[in-house]
Amino acid sequence: MKPLVAIVGRPNVGKSTFFNRMIGEQVAVVEDLPGTTRDRIYGDTDWNGRTFTLIDTGGLELGSDIPVGQVGLTGQPGDIMSHVQAQAELAIEEADVIICMVDARTGITAADEEVANFLRRTDKPVILAANKADNQARRMDAVEFYSLGLGEPIVLSSLQGVGTGDLLDRIVEELPPLDEEAEEDEEEDIPRIAIVGRPNVGKSSLLNAILGEERSIVSDVPGTTRDAIDTEIEFAGQRLRLIDTAGIRRSGRIGPGIEKFSVLRSMRAIERSDIALLLIDAAEGVTAQDTHIAGKIHDETKGAIIVVNKWDLAQQQRKDEREGNYAHPNEQIASAEQYRKALAEDFKFMPYAPIIFSSAKTGYHMQPILETALKIAEMRYLRIATSRLNEIVQEAKRHHTSAVHNKRLKIYYATQTRVNPPTFVFFVNDPQAVHFSYERYLENRLRDAFSFKGTAIRLYFRAHSSKEEK
Repeated sequence: MKPLVAIVGRPNVGKSTFFNRMIGEQVAVVEDLPGTTRDRIYGDTDWNGRTFTLIDTGGLELGSDIPVGQVGLTGQPGDIMSHVQAQAELAIEEADVIICMVDARTGITAADEEVANFLRRTDKPVILAANKADNQARRMDAVEFYSLGLGEPIVLSSLQGVGTGDLLDRIVEELPPLDEEAEEDEEEDIPRIAIVGRPNVGKSSLLNAILGEERSIVSDVPGTTRDAIDTEIEFAGQRLRLIDTAGIRRSGRIGPGIEKFSVLRSMRAIERSDIALLLIDAAEGVTAQDTHIAGKIHDETKGAIIVVNKWDLAQQQRKDEREGNYAHPNEQIASAEQYRKALAEDFKFMPYAPIIFSSAKTGYHMQPILETALKIAEMRYLRIATSRLNEIVQEAKRHHTSAVHNKRLKIYYATQTRVNPPTFVFFVNDPQAVHFSYERYLENRLRDAFSFKGTAIRLYFRAHSSKEEK
């Protein structure tokens, strides 16, 4: 689990500029709510050998109906400012370290004081960062921020990059020790299954449907994400650990319309899991947020099941349309086969993921979901004998080879170095000669031979000193 570092403060103090500089790219940090432009609110960075996740937040400011410190509980869907504040508060709640960013050009404002008052009540490490200190005079004037009661301000200019290293040094000092990050008591032989997806796709209902059937609940296990409770169940004689990202034990804590950080929760749960159940709303279809979460599952080399939830509702809409009883504003609801083909196109970067149509409301296909998860867990622990692996590799070489910039690739041999996820190392004459399309070709050959259905696999290419091809 990567530690979380939240960047908070009033609007226009340079939070996103600092975020983008640390991530190393211009990331549009936008929001689904009207009047905002948020799309991605987190990103990984590293400093001095420590990797952590930065969270960019919307600005906290005065003038909303609900004071800072309370909007996270009672924000109303129509109040955009309350949503922004609630989202920032949720980031504070989940963070390991908090950066309170202020503007060195304007000095202390009433909004800065309110944010500082709120942060002084948290038990998290808070680092005060005086941004936009673009010249010596502003750096000298930054001493006034001592009065906020958050300690010594670190002066920086995110735009120029001045002082950012000092801030990163402080962040690393405040991060939890490495042993605390790995303190979760996990048994390797228990598959960990995360239920992920965007808001309102039925994550809570799916978990309740699974637990509501004839299952033996073994225990509730605290997760590494604050307030998260993992549930261990027994199915077909096998213990499974369910990682819930829907927060069913915290119903009422967060009001409707302020689930921006549901994606962040999903990302954290994916990191902790072996297999992810990605829920799609059958009636709404695939959204950019769905593919974004799926991309994280693939990048983290996890097992995956695409669960098309609310299939009963979609089928009823389709029936009503055929009978002329219901005028759906979108295109006609597809049949299962049509839907499956559309999903294959939307998630073509993870063709190994099985698709299951389900209904948490009726309990339809709950058992196949768990059965499929167990099969994927077996695939993730599948170990291939080196001799058999190299037979497949040699056969693949005979049919197709790779060359980049006139440099012909030679594969000497391959070996599997680990399981969960299945990881293969290819010893070659030059890793730069491996074209991405050839890597995909080799992966497909391994899948043809050994399946690995439902799970991503890793392929690494290392230079070998042998001059004679084996």
